[in-house]
Amino acid sequence: MKKILYTIFIFSSFSLVAQGKKFFESGEVQLKSTVEKLNLQYAADLPFVKVNINGKQYNFLFDTGAPTVISTAIYTELGLEKKYKSMVKDSQKNKQDQIFTVLPEMIVDQVSFKNIGVVVMDLKAAEFGCLKVDGILGANQMAKLFWKINYAENTLEATQDLSRFDLKGFDFVIPFNTKDQKTPIVEAKIIDKKIDFTFDTGFSRNLKISDGNYNPKKISEKVEVFGNNSVGAFGAGNSKSGYIFKASDVLLGNKSFTNELVMTGSSNLLGNSFLKNFVFVLDWVSHKIYLKQIRNSSSELESFGFGYRFIDNKPAVVYVFQEENFPLKVGDSILSINNIDLDNLDHETACHYFLNRVEKDADVINMRIKRKGEVMNVNLKKRIYLKD
Repeated sequence: MKKILYTIFIFSSFSLVAQGKKFFESGEVQLKSTVEKLNLQYAADLPFVKVNINGKQYNFLFDTGAPTVISTAIYTELGLEKKYKSMVKDSQKNKQDQIFTVLPEMIVDQVSFKNIGVVVMDLKAAEFGCLKVDGILGANQMAKLFWKINYAENTLEATQDLSRFDLKGFDFVIPFNTKDQKTPIVEAKIIDKKIDFTFDTGFSRNLKISDGNYNPKKISEKVEVFGNNSVGAFGAGNSKSGYIFKASDVLLGNKSFTNELVMTGSSNLLGNSFLKNFVFVLDWVSHKIYLKQIRNSSSELESFGFGYRFIDNKPAVVYVFQEENFPLKVGDSILSINNIDLDNLDHETACHYFLNRVEKDADVINMRIKRKGEVMNVNLKKRIYLKD
């Protein structure tokens, strides 16, 4: 069952507006064993690894949708040299000038990466800060090895020899092309249209297509939404109308799927709510992704009909399902949920409720909200918007 309860993370899908290809070819990797088993923690629908840089441990997002990134704090502490500046665009189409540099060494368990090209970013924004993300182990770095990932068991393996992985049962194969930063781009056929998707382990949900690829005339089961339910590296995008719908047939690689949940937005993404049903192997030599299914997905959409973010430590409604007489609006301030005061939080407490939603296991919630200076009480019951 898909529970759309909160803001969807897309801490990736970076596009480099200028330069990049040769820069991201740089670096080398050394393994102590033929196959290395690495730490992996799958939390908040995102994969994380612990890395060691200059004797200190950091928390990095394991993200195929982005190049390798280090925080401004790491860049400053190491006294690294700026190689150049270039424009970077995130999943919400926000753009910023960023510093590009070379990281002398990053160690992940027994794997040493040397002289890797990285982007320097300020990672103190609310969502990054709450998840304590110090950087991103990105596609340009991953491309130097073969990787086997299993979110269900929190396992991550790496090798320089694909034959060391037993691929028996990996009968689902997706070919891919790459961006300059090595991010895999896979082709899928959805709504009778071929669409290029970013294969994105930095996207916490199922499938997302850009608004221009959505044809409402070909969709029977759908929910209209308004607002912005995604956060990119540089923040959220503008509020707009969109849809969550069931795609009756999705052709991906050599396999067809029925009734997959898809949302519309600013990017075409394939993310973790889909990938967590598989063990998958990434192969940048043959440009293929091999998958073995370990569980079935659900196409049921259950929700209270809204989502919210913590902005300056205060929760605010950022998207709503468009239905007649729905009591919440984008921009409403949330004062409390089920008598939990959310209006007077410090950063640490806001992060706690960002990661541990008050309403997560509830079927009914009582809210106090403020709209244009007026305080109101709202009662909501969780409901199924799209059935399995």
